Amino acid sequence: MSRDLAPSSRHPGRCPLCGRPRDPRYRPFCSRRCRDRDFLNWLDERYRLPAAEDAPSPPRRPEDEEAG
Repeated sequence: MSRDLAPSSRHPGRCPLCGRPRDPRYRPFCSRRCRDRDFLNWLDERYRLPAAEDAPSPPRRPEDEEAG
């Protein structure tokens, strides 16, 4: 997902999903709807954390095992 997920950093005190003022009952969101929508995004795996891929190891050669 390439969408900017942090509009609240530009507008402190705003809902991170829709930008409306936050409601203390649903902090950091403005409503139950936005809170539930965020939860469903996590369940649907729409949010991803970047991870470094491991480089593939080179194939082992029989002569490497004899020398070791």
